Amino acid sequence: MKLFYLLLINFSLLLSIQTAVASALPQQSVPQQEIREPEATTGLTEQQLVRSKQAMVAAAHPLAVAAGQKILAKGGSAVDAAIATQLMLGLVEPQSSGIGGGAFILHWHKASQRLTSFDGREKAPALADGELFSDKGKQLDWREAYVGGKSVGVPGVLKALAMAHQQYGRLPWPALFDDAITAAEQGFQVTPRMAKHLKMGWNQGVKTLAPAKDYFYPDGQALASGKTITNPQYGKLLRAIAKEGVVAFYQGENAEALVKTVRSAATNPGLLSLEDLRNYQAVEREVLCQPYRQYQVCGMAPPSSGGIAVLQILGILSEFDLAKLQPGSAEAVHLLSQAARLAFADRERFLADADYSPVPVAGLLDPAYLASRAKLIDPQRNLTVAAAGLPDGAESLADAAAIEFENTSHLSVVDQYGNAVSMTTSIENVFGSGLMVNGYLLNNQLTDFSLRAEVNGKLVANRVEGGKRPRSSMAPMMVFDQDNNLKLLTGSPGGSRIINYVAQNLVAVLDWQLNLEQAINLPRFTHRNDYLALEAGTPLAELAPRLEAMGYQVRLQDLNSGIHAIAVKAEGLEGVADPRREGTAAGH
Repeated sequence: MKLFYLLLINFSLLLSIQTAVASALPQQSVPQQEIREPEATTGLTEQQLVRSKQAMVAAAHPLAVAAGQKILAKGGSAVDAAIATQLMLGLVEPQSSGIGGGAFILHWHKASQRLTSFDGREKAPALADGELFSDKGKQLDWREAYVGGKSVGVPGVLKALAMAHQQYGRLPWPALFDDAITAAEQGFQVTPRMAKHLKMGWNQGVKTLAPAKDYFYPDGQALASGKTITNPQYGKLLRAIAKEGVVAFYQGENAEALVKTVRSAATNPGLLSLEDLRNYQAVEREVLCQPYRQYQVCGMAPPSSGGIAVLQILGILSEFDLAKLQPGSAEAVHLLSQAARLAFADRERFLADADYSPVPVAGLLDPAYLASRAKLIDPQRNLTVAAAGLPDGAESLADAAAIEFENTSHLSVVDQYGNAVSMTTSIENVFGSGLMVNGYLLNNQLTDFSLRAEVNGKLVANRVEGGKRPRSSMAPMMVFDQDNNLKLLTGSPGGSRIINYVAQNLVAVLDWQLNLEQAINLPRFTHRNDYLALEAGTPLAELAPRLEAMGYQVRLQDLNSGIHAIAVKAEGLEGVADPRREGTAAGH
């Protein structure tokens, strides 16, 4: 279709927006409850792009980055560095991830040209069913459900890391634990972010349930920023896991303590058993890849909804010429928001653990289907309600939203051999379930299931079932060029907003050709088929009147993405950490 041109500068505001968006056109759900992270954005500060010739780590805490960097300096692989980084994150950033949670790991092995993924998502206890979050026939509200034992899934991150290390590790397993053990035993400083979370008291469980309350609220007061603390129990457990392997976590004393903590929790005692821990297995899964412009973009398969949703957004946007739109313009916000609305509508109906509920993956990613979805976008108006589509292979299911909290973490690693890890890791809510065992917090990932198993006589795909993995929005991604060369690793925390953050980061780099620093500092906006959130205190806030005139419900709020990305270029590596959090990037 020929491009529209602005012929008169005094066209109405709405018409000007329509014209600009239409110039990019080709020829031819259930509203979610708002879960806001209890932290204010203080304004973005430019992060200097870090460059390195050989290797790079980008993660959410300087000590975690240093741990991974040290492993790379010893000749370790990307997997080795990711393990050391995660072990440290569980100590110094316990509000977001840890060995009591789960993870999705994308791994690129350059020598064999093999891309694979490791699914370390938590699993529901074998005894769990659709009534898990009911109390005497009454469905629990999410504010009640996440605290205590009912919400705890079998932790999977250690099994996934061990599986990846068995295939792609270069250094001995025990050598990856040294820095985390030293910091746990000798001490580390509380960061402003952890202190603010504790002071605000968002997680009532960690404030009231021992031993977490004794660790994080000594003498009844929240830990202060800058205070040096130790965690000898965590250090002791890491020593055992380093020596004995992950069996020291999933069996024996730790397993018994974990199960006892969950089943005897003062709040919402759960169903987790020793057999659930002993039987847990991480899964190596095929990666989902899809062309976008001249690239191949790859992400996680279910139970991640993040991989499919990001690929759907890009597939819909491939019908438009985004390169002609200005980053941060109303036109760009409109197109990305509409594509996200359509992807979220499909997500709410179809995405779940495909081992339990068939997911029409091929149908959802079919180019013809995505082109038909793109045609639903009105260049001048917001969709009133974006409904799920009818992809090939879809079953008759009910829509049902689930709560996903924003406290997750993402790390990216490239080693000197050209191997790479893009890993998103989480314990779900800030400080998880509030339950603590041997110095680590337990997740509340089971609240990522729909709390309702059935709606109007139709089953919900993402309902609770014994042994099932809850749906996730975590979306570690990798991008390759036409010659199968790795070009970009990215991912973010942010609950269900992860999908928006990652898709926008990919568009910024692939369509607008911004470098990582420019891309990561773009103001954020999200749409989850509910309302349009614009990052407060940024130029996007000035677009609110325009977008409201187009039919959007607009809210200005903090949008705390945490993208940690690495770009692979001919001259070397470039890494960056999102200034909205406390991360860094460092090369070797």
